[in-house]
Amino acid sequence: MSALSVLRPRLGSAPWVLGLLALWLLATAGLRPLLLPDEGRYGEVAREMLAGDGLVPLLGGLPFFHKPPLTYWVDMLAMRVFGVSAFAARMGPALGAWLMGAALWLTLRRWHGERVAAAGLGALATCVFFYVGGQYANHDMLVAGTLSVAVLAFARALEQPGTVDARWRLAGWAACGLAVLAKGLIGIVLPALIIGPWLLARGRWRQLLALLHPAGLAVFAVIALPWFVAMQQRFPGFFDYFVMEQHFRRYASAGTFNNRQPVWFYFAVLPLLTLPWSAFAPAALRRFWQQRAWADSDGRGALLAWWLLAILLFFSLPKSKLVGYILPTLAPWCMLIAPVLVASRWRRTATALGVVLCLGSVVLLAWQAPKSNRDVGRALARQMGAGDQVVMVDGGFHDVAFEARLAKPALLASRWDDPAIRLRDDWRRELSDATRFDPAAAEALLVPLDSLPRLVCQGQVIWLVEGNHANPRAAQVPGAVKVMQGRHAQLWRAPPRQCEPVAA
Repeated sequence: MSALSVLRPRLGSAPWVLGLLALWLLATAGLRPLLLPDEGRYGEVAREMLAGDGLVPLLGGLPFFHKPPLTYWVDMLAMRVFGVSAFAARMGPALGAWLMGAALWLTLRRWHGERVAAAGLGALATCVFFYVGGQYANHDMLVAGTLSVAVLAFARALEQPGTVDARWRLAGWAACGLAVLAKGLIGIVLPALIIGPWLLARGRWRQLLALLHPAGLAVFAVIALPWFVAMQQRFPGFFDYFVMEQHFRRYASAGTFNNRQPVWFYFAVLPLLTLPWSAFAPAALRRFWQQRAWADSDGRGALLAWWLLAILLFFSLPKSKLVGYILPTLAPWCMLIAPVLVASRWRRTATALGVVLCLGSVVLLAWQAPKSNRDVGRALARQMGAGDQVVMVDGGFHDVAFEARLAKPALLASRWDDPAIRLRDDWRRELSDATRFDPAAAEALLVPLDSLPRLVCQGQVIWLVEGNHANPRAAQVPGAVKVMQGRHAQLWRAPPRQCEPVAA
């Protein structure tokens, strides 16, 4: 009896299929260390929030309002259950990936049956972009997953022309609320951009108005708004920073944010990121054209095609582009190719190749561990005492703080008066931005590089973490001794000493 014949009767069992998806996503989630900059940063925010009040995102002891808190909350819960670890820090993206896969499978099963649903989920699950995104500790996959749930819930609510299913309408609005908590305003803007034009193009404007039912809007408000209101009340400048700067000014910016790419960038990289399954895209396009899927009576083909195109166009307009932004295209992409996979003799080969690429990518990242400072963080955890002070020297070594489980924030030494800080979207700008929310804490924690030699005068053992430079600043600290040379950073220890008072 073949393995396929054993699995086939279970293709329609939701607990079995979705449980297997969860196992696939989590099996290698703790295999590799947190990588810089994203994973170290966001994992440390969740760890500091867990030690704080659980509401204000903190990075290096300072308010960090680049993103809303849903990913951190999921990671915090995982840290309570599993302990502070890289595995727990990836529960937010893993949940987002699982939600996307579950929504895709349940929808395809309803639309086309179990075989097409299995093919679509198999393609999604063994797509490297999806698999690595589901265990990469940032906010992109959780917003992609909740956004996918929102769009497909609204599509379910609109299945019968002229009516709206109230239960699925509420589910869609609830998912939009979670998407806003996952990454901000795109959680409502993108579902509106997908569903609205699709309905209007089909002349179903009454259904569009019916989606704006007060009950749905109330569900959205109850989920999405309380945290934002609480932050604005506690930090009066929050709205301008989070909404205006991190959304509107960032979207329209021509040069103050990183990774500038041409307008065609996403259209070129999506087929590469979805190999081997993008090889089936031409066949799916022919099927879409021959069957005039854009004009079918139920509108499903048109919805998927517009969903894919709308996301690509929306994120192609800004000059700053990161590949994680287009994770929401994966659900419609795989749903469009799923029907042609069922009849393809190359499907098993593509599945095997996809599995190899997924597992190989994670193993390669674990082996190379680019920019990871896990070795230094764990060495620091073993050697430092309870009253010692850690100093990060001209670098955002947030994974060191995470691995060392620092009980108090490290001092961050850099040129904080450098006007160039405002010109780059890097670790210094992130922390410098916090001065507007907690100036007293910022003054205590953000120290000038020139003050390093006098830090030993405070009666504490000083530990200094610095990049692997030929002439490290840490060497200028009196009594400092290098105790470890890591792959990407070095660790120094300086004992306390008596210092002459500084002349007035």
